[in-house]
Order: sequence, then structure tokens, then C-alpha cells
Amino acid sequence: MSNRLVVFDCDGTLVDSQHSICTAMVRAFEDVQLPPPERLAILSAVGLSLPVAMARLLPDAEADFHDHLADRYKLAFQAMRREQGVQEPLYPGIADLVAELDAAGWLLGVATGKSDRGLNLCLTHHGIIDRFVTLQTADRHPSKPHPSMLMTAMAEAGAAPDTTVMIGDTSFDIAMGLAAGVRSIGVAWGYHLPGELVAAGAHAVAMDSAELRGHIGAP
Repeated sequence: MSNRLVVFDCDGTLVDSQHSICTAMVRAFEDVQLPPPERLAILSAVGLSLPVAMARLLPDAEADFHDHLADRYKLAFQAMRREQGVQEPLYPGIADLVAELDAAGWLLGVATGKSDRGLNLCLTHHGIIDRFVTLQTADRHPSKPHPSMLMTAMAEAGAAPDTTVMIGDTSFDIAMGLAAGVRSIGVAWGYHLPGELVAAGAHAVAMDSAELRGHIGAP
């Protein structure tokens, strides 16, 4: 039998990192003497790998410049960490939900556009990193919605598509889940509107962590 696996996105699903993401993005654009994008535009690209996000925000630039801008973003975020300026609080009820799912026998994973370093720092800070058996990041995979992160997570956890659930706040998460053949549940507290998640094919959209637990179902 295959193990049961719940894979969470991180930014906008587990943690609310929008302030830090937007601040780092503004700094990155200012570093290259370009006007920064609007806040909603930045948030609409959260979840994509950085070069892909930069291409979405600056479509007329060359790929090399997107890579350069992504590097500037990473440097800005690292500087903010040194300055104790990174804010990534867990959303209400998430710590309890993660503990409950773990105790109920679900295996847990993360699939995120964050880097390995950023994800490990975030989960360690909140004391929940040991709950997760598989961590997939943009460092080792194509950008969402490519299913690579989910396919690897299932392989590492010994899970199958019909025993796996993807949880995310963006249409990229939902599309990735559908591409991997897994049940995909949206959360309404993140960076894409619930209607966007439904249009992307979400099987359900949860308004809070209690409703999310109900959508995930029995262990």
C-alpha cells in the first residue's frame, strides 16, 4: 500500500511572507535602477521560481537579465535576514494542523519556490521542520506548475497520486497538483483569489485551517 502524503506550498500557505517578499523585490529592482512592480503584481508571481517570476514581472527583458535580477533578489533577502528584517509568521492554526496530520499518520512534505536555505531557515525557526519527510525547492526543480517537485516528493515518501494531496494558495500550486495527478486543495488566505484557484481546477478551497483539515479527510 502507498503512504498517504500531504504536500504544502510554503509562502502564502504555511507562512505569510508577503511583506518580506515585496520588500526584497523592491530592493532588487531599485538595485538595477528600475521602478519596482506594484505590490499585487509581485504577489501574483509568488510561488514561481525566481527567474520565471522575474520574466513575468519584466517580460521585455532578456533571460540573462532575469537571472541577474533573481540574484539581486536573493542578495536583498539575505541582507534582510542579517538585519532581522524577515517576517514569515505561520498562518493561524497551521502549527496545530501540521501536528494533527502528523499524529494521524499522514506523511508531510513541502513543495516551494523558496531555496533550500530559505525553506530550512523558515521551518526551523517555527520548530516544525522535523514534521516533514520530504522538502522540494526551486533549487532542484523546474518552476511550478511543472510536476517535478510533487513527483519527487511522492517518490521519497512512498506515496502514489491517489494517496497524495497538494495544498497551495496559488493557481501554480493547483496546476502542479493536477499535472501530477493528485488531489489539489486551495487555501483562501494566500496570494491568489479563491476564484483563481477554482478556475485553475482546485478540488476545494478552504477558508481556514479547520476547513482545510476537513477537505484533506481521514488518515
